[in-house]
Amino acid sequence: MSLKVKIKDFEGPFDVLLHLIRKNKMDIYNIKLYEITTQYLEYIKTLEEMDLEVTSEFIITAATMIEIKSRALLPKEKNDDDNADDIDPSKELINKLIQYNKFKGAALYLKEKEKSSEIVYSKKGEIIEDTHEVSTEELLKGVTMLKLFKIYEEVLNSYYNKQNITVIEREIPIDSFKIEDKIDKIRKIITDKKMVVFSEIVFESVCKMEVVVTFLALLELAKLREVQLLQSENFQDIIVERIN
Repeated sequence: MSLKVKIKDFEGPFDVLLHLIRKNKMDIYNIKLYEITTQYLEYIKTLEEMDLEVTSEFIITAATMIEIKSRALLPKEKNDDDNADDIDPSKELINKLIQYNKFKGAALYLKEKEKSSEIVYSKKGEIIEDTHEVSTEELLKGVTMLKLFKIYEEVLNSYYNKQNITVIEREIPIDSFKIEDKIDKIRKIITDKKMVVFSEIVFESVCKMEVVVTFLALLELAKLREVQLLQSENFQDIIVERIN
């Protein structure tokens, strides 16, 4: 397992070079390495107590960049046929930087995927048994019409039980309470009292349905402007007041 040493937020010489490239707003596919060589050497001088392996990597890269800068400063001869087979250190270093930048981008992408995968719970694989196809003759072997009818009846019963189907009563009950009757009752009450509380009107109600019908009758009287309804706060008792 290799040891990765991180120095002052940079992981090796290529990380420093990428930082300088971005700092100088250069295109990674069109880098002028000789322009950032001085900055790179100044950075090396600031490193303290470096690991020997890391130091050698920085020094090798620095030597390559010095060579590149020297070649850029020296005048070029018109006939370079003898040096045509020489390896250009500038292109070689730029190619390595491009590859390093791609791997670093991929590493950051995978790191973000790792964070998102921590909240994903996958389902375990299911073992599906391999079943061979059964022919109709084999499936219906030994089955009589009586057995088929019983199976059909069991399927229907199972379906109805799952659906919780209940039989609807065919007898429709007659309404026990009518709005007209409740209107007459309220009119009699407010004839004796100009103001009455709604809870007194429904005090003798035998069920919720009667209370609802009484309230609807009260709204109808308010619509006819025979009474006005007052309430100090929500859920407080409703006061019924006769208008005339």
